[in-house]
Amino acid sequence: MIDWAAARVDRLVVFVNTRDGELVPGELRAAWLGELHPAVTVVEVRHDLDTNFDDEELWAKWMALFRSRWPHDGGPDAIFSSDPYVAGIAARFDAVPVVVDADRLAVPISATQIREAPADHLDRLAPPVRIWVETHLIG
Repeated sequence: MIDWAAARVDRLVVFVNTRDGELVPGELRAAWLGELHPAVTVVEVRHDLDTNFDDEELWAKWMALFRSRWPHDGGPDAIFSSDPYVAGIAARFDAVPVVVDADRLAVPISATQIREAPADHLDRLAPPVRIWVETHLIG
C-alpha cells in the first residue's frame, strides 16, 4: 500500500500507531518502514487510546494526536487505508479518503493480524523483519 500511495502523491507520511507492550515494538516497526521506504516520511504515533468509531470525544483525542504528529504545515490532502474507518479520519482532516484493496484481494490479511502473530506469517515479512522475528520471537 505504501508504494501504491507514494506513486500517487508528491509526499507521503506514514503513521505507525504504537502502544506500550506490543509484541514487536512500535519504534522498531517505524524504523523498518523508514528503511524499506526511504522516500516517505515515517512517524511513530505512540498512544494509549481505545478505538470506538461511535465516540466523538474519542475521535477528538485521536485527531488531536494525529495533528500533533503531522510533520508538515499543510495537509494531509488524502488519507490511504484498506480499512473503512479511513472515511472518518479523512473527513475530520478535510481530506480525500482513498480505500486501497478493501476486500483484501491483493493482500488477503491485515497488518494487525500479522502484528499479532508474526511468526505465523513469515512469508509476508520483509527480510529485515523476518530476521528479527526469527531471532527474537522464534529463537
